Amino acid sequence: MSLRYSHQDLFRSLRALEEATFPKVCRNCGHRYEDAAEFLAATRQVRPDHTGLKEGIDEDGAAIVEVFRNCACGSTLLETFSDRRDQSPGGLRRRQRFGEMLDKLVADGVEFARARDELLKLMRGQPHDLIGLIRSTKAGPDG
Repeated sequence: MSLRYSHQDLFRSLRALEEATFPKVCRNCGHRYEDAAEFLAATRQVRPDHTGLKEGIDEDGAAIVEVFRNCACGSTLLETFSDRRDQSPGGLRRRQRFGEMLDKLVADGVEFARARDELLKLMRGQPHDLIGLIRSTKAGPDG
């Protein structure tokens, strides 16, 4: 199964290595980005044909992603993010179970993005509509 994620999905799966790096200020124009979410939303891709993402390894050997974005003034900014995934045995089991649940929902006719979003809400303790999704797939297209 081939999965395609938008840039926003990818950015949501990352977190700042150091919360202390924010606020981030453009040295060219002085624009201030209060947090990673604002930085990603208020800046643009450096080039339309390139994501601006560069894989790397930090000093501790952990995987990082360098994100190159353009400020509104045109200056290129860099922020470093790390993968927030829990690599412990429990974290691996949770990801496996998440994938299994996602596959089942998609096999039952739920759109991939909707199923993923609702499962993430469940995991974060947010209001979700998984019961409604499950009921609607059991009822079939005619309700």
